[in-house]
Formats: sequence, structure tokens, C-alpha cells
Amino acid sequence: MSLTLNLIIESIFFLVSVLLLYKGSNILVIGTSKTAARLGVSSLVISLTVVAYGTSVPELAASGLAAFQSHPGFSLGNIAGSCLANLLLVLGLSAVINPLSVSKTIIKREMPVLLLSVTLLLFLVYLNMLNLLGGLVLVVFFILYLVFFLRVAHTEHKNSENLNEKNVSLKKYGLFIMLGIIFVVAGAQLLVDSAVFFAKVFGVPEIVIAISLVAIGTSLPELAVSAVASKKGQSDISIGNLIGSNVFNILLIIGVCSIITPLPADSRFLLSTILLLLVTIILFPILYTGKRISRWEGVFLVSIYFVYMWFIFFYK
Repeated sequence: MSLTLNLIIESIFFLVSVLLLYKGSNILVIGTSKTAARLGVSSLVISLTVVAYGTSVPELAASGLAAFQSHPGFSLGNIAGSCLANLLLVLGLSAVINPLSVSKTIIKREMPVLLLSVTLLLFLVYLNMLNLLGGLVLVVFFILYLVFFLRVAHTEHKNSENLNEKNVSLKKYGLFIMLGIIFVVAGAQLLVDSAVFFAKVFGVPEIVIAISLVAIGTSLPELAVSAVASKKGQSDISIGNLIGSNVFNILLIIGVCSIITPLPADSRFLLSTILLLLVTIILFPILYTGKRISRWEGVFLVSIYFVYMWFIFFYK
């Protein structure tokens, strides 16, 4: 098959992936908000769990497969790049689309959990403990995190005043969530495949592909969901999706990959993890200031991301 024909086919896949991402994210936001109202659980809790984990499936698939195939650098590069893309590119663009209101719950409960997760990861990287023991530690923390949110969801369900909303079909909007996740994951996979193809045509090194193109590609579900949620004024879904995805990426995906095979962290990953910690810390005053993320703050976050990408491409 000629190169020209391959380029045409991959371009078609690219367009189809964009359509799947847009439609899937739209369905997912609707399904999440309606299901939350029916169950009496806040959209934030559902976004931090069901939606966040669903949109993180591309990272799990890509990094897990790379670990099985003994490409640890690819696994780590994908996760580091995805986490930074979520907090800088996706959150920043969402705020540019529509300034994001930040609930007190995110500031007092969700952000400290994220900070703890990033700090734990940096500690394990510094001690070169991304192995069986370190992986088990990360997975145990993830299980504790999940149990905590199940208890939160149970409490919200008991205290809810919306349980009698019979006009909302739980099965219908539960199906919306499932279809939305399937669409955004399928769209992201197609987009990653086509992006990697184009990158290889131009001779981009694998490690750079993992941290940049593949990481951005596997973060596209989060971008699609958060951007649409932001446009619809669903700030809790937009922010909750990103925080939940990062916690999922750090605790579960890196944990599982470390159990599969030891992950020797190179200087790029160490520097990326340090930057991730700094960005997480920087977000605290941004969120506290007026309890919102303004358009200018969104531009600031996106700018940091582009500087990071420049560094990754030119770092020796």
C-alpha cells in the first residue's frame, strides 16, 4: 500500500475519531448529570469515579500493553504526559471556553487527594521503587480512595431530596454514560493510531511520541468531556473528571504497570513528576482565588503546557 493511500486512510480515521469524541462526550455529560439527579448523588462524585475511570481507559490500555511488552519508558511517559495534559492543557482550555466555578468540596477534599497521590509517586520515583512493592502500595491507596468515594456516594444518596424524580429514567441515562464512554474511548484510540502514524512518517522518536502525542491522544476523552461540560456550565463534571482521571492514572495505572514489570524512571519522567507536583501546588491558590478558574488563568495553564512540550522535544 502506497504512502499516499495510507495518508488518506489515516486522515479519514482522524476525522471519524473527532466526530466520535464530540458526540460521545456530549452524550456522556448528559448521562452523568441526569443519572446523578436520579440517584441523588452529586455530579462531582460520578465524575470523579465513573466518568474519570471511563475516560482513563485509553491510558490503562496503552500503558498496560507497553508494560506487558517490556516498554516501561512508554508506560511512564504516557502517564506523566497525560496527567500534565489534564491539568494544564485540558483544564486550561476548559476555563478558556467558559470560566470554571470551583466548589468547596473540590478545594477541601479532591485537591488534597490529588496532591497526596502526586507526592507519593514522586517519593517512589526518588527511591526507585516503581516495582512490585511500590506498585502494591499505589494500588492499596487506590482501593482506599475508591472505598472512600463509595461511602461518600452512599451518604449523598441517603441524604438526597431528589430520589423521587420518577421522570428521570435511570436505565436510559445509565446507557448514555456507557455509550458515551465507548464513543470517546473508540475515538481516542483511532486518533492515537493516526497521530502515531503521522509522527512515524516524520521520524519522531518513540519516547517523545509517548510523552507528547500518545499522552495527548489518550487525554482526548478528558478533553472532550471537560470541554463540553464547561460549555454546558457543568464545572463540577469538568474539573472532577480531570482530578479523578489523574488519581486513577497515578495510583492504579502506574501501580498495575509496576506490578507487571519494574519501571525504571529516567530523567524525563522524574522532571515531569516534579513539574506535576508544582502544577498541583500552583492550582491551590488559583482555585482559592474567587473559587473559580478565569479565562486568563486558563491561558496561563495552557502556556505552561506549551513550554513543557518545547522542553520535551528539545531535552537531551
